[in-house]
Order: sequence, then C-alpha cells, then structure tokens
Amino acid sequence: MNDRPTGLAPSRVTAVLGPTNTGKTHLAVERMLGHASGMIGLPLRLLAREIYDRIVARMGARSVALVTGEEKIIPPRPHWWVCTVEAMPLEKTVEFLAVDEIQLCADPERGHLFTQRLLHARGQLETMFLGAGTMAPLVRRLVPDAEIVSRDRLSTLSYAGSKKLTRLPPRSAIVAFSADQVYAIAELIRRQRGGAAVVMGALSPRTRNAQVELFQSGEVDFLVATDAIGMGLNMDVDHVAFAGLRKFDGRRTRWLHAHEIGQIAGRAGRHLRDGTFGVTGECDEIDEDIVEQVVEHHFDPVLAAEWRNARLDFDTLPDLLRSLTVAPGRDGLTLSGESLDETVLRRLMQDEAITRVAGSRGAVMRLWEACQLPDFQKTTLDEHARLSLTVFKALTGKGGRLTEDWFAARFDQADRDDGQIDQLSARLAAVRTLTYIANRPDWLHNPKHWRERARVLEERLSDVLHERLTARFVDRRTTALMRALNVREDMATEIEGDGQVVVEGQAVGRLTGVAFAPERGATGLEDRALRAAARHAVGPEIARRLGRLAADEDTVFSVLPDGAVLWRGEIAARITGGDPFNPRVSLLGDLGPAPARERGVRRIEAWLAAEAGRALRPLKRLRDLTASGSLKGLPQGLAFRLIEAGG
Repeated sequence: MNDRPTGLAPSRVTAVLGPTNTGKTHLAVERMLGHASGMIGLPLRLLAREIYDRIVARMGARSVALVTGEEKIIPPRPHWWVCTVEAMPLEKTVEFLAVDEIQLCADPERGHLFTQRLLHARGQLETMFLGAGTMAPLVRRLVPDAEIVSRDRLSTLSYAGSKKLTRLPPRSAIVAFSADQVYAIAELIRRQRGGAAVVMGALSPRTRNAQVELFQSGEVDFLVATDAIGMGLNMDVDHVAFAGLRKFDGRRTRWLHAHEIGQIAGRAGRHLRDGTFGVTGECDEIDEDIVEQVVEHHFDPVLAAEWRNARLDFDTLPDLLRSLTVAPGRDGLTLSGESLDETVLRRLMQDEAITRVAGSRGAVMRLWEACQLPDFQKTTLDEHARLSLTVFKALTGKGGRLTEDWFAARFDQADRDDGQIDQLSARLAAVRTLTYIANRPDWLHNPKHWRERARVLEERLSDVLHERLTARFVDRRTTALMRALNVREDMATEIEGDGQVVVEGQAVGRLTGVAFAPERGATGLEDRALRAAARHAVGPEIARRLGRLAADEDTVFSVLPDGAVLWRGEIAARITGGDPFNPRVSLLGDLGPAPARERGVRRIEAWLAAEAGRALRPLKRLRDLTASGSLKGLPQGLAFRLIEAGG
C-alpha cells in the first residue's frame, strides 16, 4: 500500500485532531492541492462528492478523480483523487494522502478499514489523519512517529434545553434516527412552519444537494435529517435539535454516546458564528454531564481500534475463515466482530454445491468478492446472500460474467419514476447495487455501457425524488411569502393591470381602489403568511393611493344609488349615515396609515356634501330656511317631510 521508493525520507505523518467546526477537512484539501499529487479518503459518498465538486471548481475536471463504490470519474491523468475510505486506490503513488474522520476506526462495522488506513496508507511526502480529539492517545500508541496537532473550535456551542417543534428558531436542524420519524417531523414542520428540507444518508448526492440547497437558499428555514449530517456535511445551521437519543446501529437499538451527540450537535454554528443544541418533541433532556462534555468538547478517549486481518489466505475456504479470525496481536487493536461479508460467507459455505465449486484459490477469491457486495437495499440476510450467490455462480460459470439479460432485467425494474417517496428510494437503492456491480472491472461484459446508463438513471430518479420530497414537505407558496417577509426590502411585488397582487411569484389577492381582498390560504399558517405579505407588499401602495385620493379633483368621484362611492371608476367607500349635506362614509379595506385613511374619508364626505349642494340646491335652501326658523306652521311641517325624504 503506497510502498515508497528507496532513498526517500519517511513520509511526514500528522494527526489533526479536534471537534467539529475547526476547519480540519478544509486544511487537508488545501495541503493536498499544494502537492503535485494527492489522495483523500472520506467517510461518506455524499462528502466525497462535495469535496470533489469543490476541487473541480478550482482546478478543473481533468485534474481530479472521484472514486467511490458506486461512482468512478477518472480522467486520463488526474493529479488528485477524492475517494470514500473503502474505495481508496492505494496502489497509486501520491505525494500527499489524507483520511478524514479517523475516529471511525473504532466503529464496529467499518472500523477495520479505517484502522488499515491508519496503520499502512501513506503519501510519499506527507500523510494527514483528521478526526476527533479522542483519538490522540490511540494515535500515539499505533503511529508513534505521528505529530499530533490539536485544533480548537472556531465558535462556541451551548445547550438551549427543550423546545417544542413549533417553537424552534429558524435555521434549525432536527435530527431523528429513522426514515419514518424524519418524514413525520417534516410533515409537522410543513403544516406549522411552511416546510423543511430532508437529508438522509440513503439519499443520492444529487438529491441530497438539491434538498440542502432548499435550506441554504433560505427557501425553508428547517432541515430534518438523520445523523448523516454529523459527518462533515457543511450547512449553515444555527441550532441542532435532537428528536431522539437512541439509534439502531445495525445490531441493536442503543443510547447515543456522548461523542456521537457532540459530533452531531457540533454542526450548529459555522466559522465564527456560535451555535446551540437541544432536544425537541418527546425527547428527554440530555443529562447534565453529557451536556458538559459536548460544550467543553471533552470526551472519553478511544481505547482501541477495530482490526481485521488484511492478508487473507485464499487457498481453501477453511483457510479464508481462519485468516479472517486471526487476532491482531498488538496493543491498541481489537479483533472486529463478524461483518456482513463474513456472515454471508459462512451462510454460503453451508451449501455443499458452493464448497465443491470453490475448490481452487481463484474460486475462493471470487466467492469472497461476491460476499463483499454491499447491501444498499437493506434486504434480509437470506435475500442478500442469494444475490451474492448469483454473482458468484456467474463469475465462476461458463461465461465468467453476469449475463446481459440478468443485468438488463434488474435495470428495467428500477427504470421507472412513478410512485411515492418510499418506492423511489427503493429504486435508487437498487440502482446503487447495479452501479456497484457495473463498477467492478470484470463482472460484466460491457461495464462502461451500463455504468453510463446507471448514472443517467440515478440522476433522473434523484431529480424526481427531490421533486416528491419538496412537494410533500414544502408548502412553496407559504415559504415564498415568509421568506419575502424576512427580506422586506428585496420583496418582489407586482400589481398587475387587473389589480392582482403577486409577491415572490405567488398571487396573494386583488387590489381594488384602496381596498385589498386577500386570497384564502389552505391552512392557518398560509392565511397568516398571506395577511402578513399583503400588509408589507400592498400597504405602501394603498398609502400612496390614499394620498392621491385626498388630493384628487371632484371629477374623478361619483356615487351610485346604493350608496357606493366610486373613485376613478372603482368603489372606494360607502355612505353609512348622516344626510345628503352632512354625509358619513366608510372607506373600504383596513390597510394604510390611519391619518391617511382619515384624510380620505374627509375628502369623500366633502365632495358628497358639495355635490348634494349643487344637485339639490332648492332642497338645501329649504333646509337652511327651516334651520333658521323662517318657516312656521304647516309650511314648516311640509319642509321637514321633504327634507327627510330627500326632496
């Protein structure tokens, strides 16, 4: 693994350790780009894709390779390699090599891979391991020549206690530990707060990036996620709220460890901006001692790294099993428990037909390759073992490859974009399996053709899944209005010729004269958003119209028999009392400053009184005579009756 040419000085090994938000990954990328060649191993395909895209934007696509279990983008002569830890091509010689989240060497499922990288993967000139401060004692024990560099968090992290889901502050990430819980919380956030983005480790990079962009752009103020956000995915989160403190780790449901809570909570705050964390929903408060550990970033050290023998013996199946259970024989290492690949191997070895076929060294190696097929679809052990068996039989059969018909049939099953979120997610998982198979160099006759088709299918299904997630968990009309209210000076408002008012592309109602009739929202939240948007968007226009009304000339006013007063052809007020010469009117609507509305009322009442004086001049003279007492007796009674009846 990266054997060094003789005559070169030993690679400088540095362990950069510290909590989240210390810029460790950024430092490693910058160091790598300072060398003529380099390779970085990352814990998630999502994170590998993010780093790859970042480097491509700076250095160009021809300089960078991306290698994961399901995706390979390798230009003719790349300088830098961005990989998942499992897929690092360690036969390549590079000047710089880095492994991120090295504390995962203690993970029961994947730890042995990180441990192998820690012990054996080296760059020619420089090697860098990035991870939590809890790794310092173990790194000193296993890699004595490593220089340990501690980095402090750039911002503070504090505990905010328990808050209801409906009371969480904007720019919050709510963390749950099952897809069902994520969906339930996202649905509640949609009804109560307008919408949420959804991020889970099972999402493809394309879907995940599209969902994160909803949050990053401010279209939604909430993110509902699994603990996938704890692994270095960078988002502008101010508050992290745990909806639960227990997770299923592949073997059992258990309480989160303090360092796991710290890893997730540490996503709150960015660079120099402080962050907070807490709990929500039915989740109990976090114990005070754990809170103290998270806030102070002081966790129990990692005592041992998971280890599995990398020098496997493929002479016979029993030899392979024995080599998988060899003890490490070194302080600081502990033998890993049985992984999925070993479990599948033991299951298949119970079949006598398999043991007969796997009688040669090459067949044993093929069987082990088939057993290492990842279970992206999270099927039962029997079903996954059957798939591995199918692969093994094809690789050791007459053609030595999986047949075109076999692969095409499974591809066609996934090549549909109808259905709901769960169905699309299942198809994407199936595509991940097919992509993994197509990326094996000798499992298919035409792997390049199928890799390209699988890539196009994954992109299409990813886009459709993003659309379905957004349609289900984001009320785009409400979020557009609420987002506009948060940036009032930039609010895009348009009043069309027919009076329809559009805010941020959403119709919010109709403006007639000085009155605004809002649209009715489908929910209480949408109603509130509509009213608030109308007040900010239409209020200034109504104030302008009221000022114009108060100063307008008489010719623009008219009155209808039912008492409606028109201003420039649109109803602006109604007569509510008084008499023709001292009328009382009420303006339509309720928006606009009170003084401006009062001036509008006085202007209309003055016009009505003047109009009555012109149109009913004899009646006005009769009213004036009655008021002065000039009429007596029967003429006075007749005058009163005429005045009451409007002449």
